[in-house]
Amino acid sequence: SSSNKKSGSPETKKPTFMDEEVQSILTKMADLNLQKTFKPAVQELKPPTYKLMTQAHLEEATRQGVEAAEVRLKMPPVLEDIPHREHFFVVREPSGTLHKASWEERDWMIQVYFSKEGRKVLTPIIFKEENLRTVYSQDRHADVLNLCFAQFEPDSTEYIKVHHKTYEDIDKNGKYDLLCSTRYFGGMVWYFVNNKKIDGLLIDQIQRDLIDNATSLVQLYQILHPDGQSAQEARDQAAEGINLIKVFAKTEAQKGAYVELTLQTYQEALSRHSAAS
Repeated sequence: SSSNKKSGSPETKKPTFMDEEVQSILTKMADLNLQKTFKPAVQELKPPTYKLMTQAHLEEATRQGVEAAEVRLKMPPVLEDIPHREHFFVVREPSGTLHKASWEERDWMIQVYFSKEGRKVLTPIIFKEENLRTVYSQDRHADVLNLCFAQFEPDSTEYIKVHHKTYEDIDKNGKYDLLCSTRYFGGMVWYFVNNKKIDGLLIDQIQRDLIDNATSLVQLYQILHPDGQSAQEARDQAAEGINLIKVFAKTEAQKGAYVELTLQTYQEALSRHSAAS
């Protein structure tokens, strides 16, 4: 029957971000730079505060300190070892009605009862649209993503939205190097490949003589879009290396002529260098 035929046909499984082959390609492309990877975090230096106090003031300050300590020592519920994201949360309305917590309410309750270092109960104002634009103009994209990583769960709408906005701003301004040698470079590449928007990054890698990275980028594109014209053409030609880039430029590239010109410039420079040496 047709239903049997349908169920019997093997379905191509789309690779995921954590697949070994995908991770291998992304790690290779990340361009490890120890100075950048271990760059010290910018921290505000604050001088110690000294106060002259009477005995009464000291006792009052001690009492306030004890109260603050008691708040910090308030015990969360003792639960079985279940990931926080899997807990079932409900919210009681003022009327007494219970409803299932929204993602925003879940995030807030998780922070209250299972607080995570660096995460604020209220979302920092840096994530507002106008503030993000200001921070992006200062080339602090990695700082935004570090704060986002601390503040939100990776599957939350806000986390995904901030990451995508950051990647889009980097792509618009061609500042891909800002995330090189950071934990976010692979996620950025994955985003561009999934959305078929690799032209800018591809041109950037060729211009910086990172031809292996450029080839890996096209290779990953064809792994994720195996039915696309680029992947099919590459298979038919058994294309490898630079030829993979040429196939992509002629088939699916949005800026095909620019990719071809950049590649031609790279090859001419390589030929001159070889002739001189």
